[in-house]
Parts: sequence; C-alpha cells; structure tokens
Amino acid sequence: MKKYFNWTNLRLVLMVMLLVFLYSFTSKRNDNRKLQNATVEFQDGEQLFVTHETVNKLLIENKKDASSIRKVTLDLNDLENTINQHDMVENAEVFVSVDGHLKAVVKQKTPVARIFEGSGSYYIDYKGTKMPLSTIHTARVPLVSGGINDKNREDLNALFRMIHDDEFLKKNIIGIQVLPSGSLKMKNRNFDYDIDFGKTINMEKKFRNYKAFFQKAVQDSSIHGYQLINLKFTQQVVCTK
Repeated sequence: MKKYFNWTNLRLVLMVMLLVFLYSFTSKRNDNRKLQNATVEFQDGEQLFVTHETVNKLLIENKKDASSIRKVTLDLNDLENTINQHDMVENAEVFVSVDGHLKAVVKQKTPVARIFEGSGSYYIDYKGTKMPLSTIHTARVPLVSGGINDKNREDLNALFRMIHDDEFLKKNIIGIQVLPSGSLKMKNRNFDYDIDFGKTINMEKKFRNYKAFFQKAVQDSSIHGYQLINLKFTQQVVCTK
C-alpha cells in the first residue's frame, strides 16, 4: 500500500512552531525593554494632600528615573499595594501602556473633620479612619474637640459625612464640641451664635430645621441678634437673644 505524505499538516505544524517562536521572542524582548517614563494622575486632584513627587518615588521604587527600570522587573500588584499603604491614599491603580509608560491613577482620602486630642490633631476621612495632617494643604473641615470614644465614634462619623455631603452645612458649620453629656455644640462660620444640636439622634431632621431657620432669619435680618440656636427639639427651633 502506498503512503502519501500530508504536506498540509506539515505546513500547519511549521506555522504553529513559527508563531510560538515569534511570540516568545517578542515577549522576551518586550519584557527586557525599559520604561519610557512614569506619571501620576490624581482623581479630583484640585486639593492635593500628597505630592506627585512622593507617589512617583513609590511608583519607581525610589530609583532615579523610570528609564532605568525593565518591564520584566515590575510587579504591578506590589506597586499598587505600596502606594495604597500611604496614609493619604484611598486607592491606586497602576498599569503600563503598550508604549512603555508606567502610570498610577490615585484617589486620595477625603477628610471630613479635624479632631483635636491633647496637643495634637488629625483628620477623619469619609470612611471614618484616621488620616494625618498634610504638609502641603489644609482641608476646610469642621474642627472637633471633646469626648470622642468608641461608643459615639460611629454616630459622629455619620454626622461628619452628613455635613460634608451638604453644600450649605459644609460652608456653614466650622466647629463641633462634644460635651461630656454626649450633646454637641456647633459653631457657625459667619455669625456669633452657638448651635445646641443635642445628641446624635434625628440628625437629618435637626439639620433641615436649622436650614429652614437660617433662610428665614437671613431674609428678615433677625439672625444678627441671636446668641444660641437650640435644635434639640425636633418640632421647633428655639432661639435665644
């Protein structure tokens, strides 16, 4: 019986071998290629609490510049973890573009209050965790003093977020004192009166009452004569001159 050699199958095998060789060659060459540069981009980065230079040093692992780094030596997950461990960073994504540009997209933590304890202070971020002060920017957030503890911390964090998320309250409330009783006394930015907020219950209702009072008092110019605004009674706002 005659046997016929299958040239079609041979060509397919040779093509596959050629593709594997080219892929391996290209991949190895690409891995050994050095980076072009490294860039850092901040999301919502108008107010930076950490500099581009600081993150860039973490990104290129304290080397002189990105052009001294080979792509094969990069561990992107490790770089992300390193940047995420920075006290000012909430989240970072690191990637390398096709043309060899190393880039980090960084989301900073969002401070919502500044806590004074003893002789020092620190920020509380939007997620309720501690955040150190920045050497390059000071956040305009309420200054908080008094008895903050594990019992009231969660409710206070909710209050800080509520103030931060409301444009009126964010501009209006500049100070909060936590009294031993658990009640809160607040300071207003533009007027001399104090706000007796009471305890951290019915917070949304109390703030709605305060905004309604403020709008009316500004319209009739009576707001200048008050010394204390009492919000403890959710059915009414009691004002003292």
